[in-house]
Amino acid sequence: MERISWNQYFMAQSFLLSLRSTCTRLTVGATIVRDKRIIAGGYNGSIAGGDHCIDEGCYVIDHHCVRTIHAEMNAILQCAKFGVPTNESEIYVTHFPCLQCCKAIIQAGIKAVFYAQDYKNHPYAIELFKKAGVHIEQVPFHQNSLDLGAKEKADFVHSLLELLRENGVKEESLTSLQNQAEKLFQVT
Repeated sequence: MERISWNQYFMAQSFLLSLRSTCTRLTVGATIVRDKRIIAGGYNGSIAGGDHCIDEGCYVIDHHCVRTIHAEMNAILQCAKFGVPTNESEIYVTHFPCLQCCKAIIQAGIKAVFYAQDYKNHPYAIELFKKAGVHIEQVPFHQNSLDLGAKEKADFVHSLLELLRENGVKEESLTSLQNQAEKLFQVT
């Protein structure tokens, strides 16, 4: 059995957290890690007990949903609420942090930001991270790491393709199907 990398493990946690998001504009998850241990997690959603976008719609002012607290902020605030230090920790986020979250990350003493997807990467946020000595790194997320049956599914599709080949299906059709399977399962 091949183990997933630490980056994929923590990014998978962030993607799981994003499934709890209540804002319909973008689902985001964030995981704060120190010494290879998860110390907090957050997702974008409303304040505790408040109205949620999925129930009441987004409350948009100047192209931003003001009803929502971003995932990074929720994770940092969780640490503050429970007295967990964030200094020298790392954060894994499904999307590149916005400018406001960037500033909070720096102020919280977080030393590294790992993100899966670009999202309106603000040049000033990148500049601030650089000035603060915060390492930023894109970590493309392999969604199959969340699918415990991915290998079996890929093997099954491969066997179906072989069966089609044996039964005379045209090679160009098989090539197209093989390309789709490789993309779906990230098989090389």
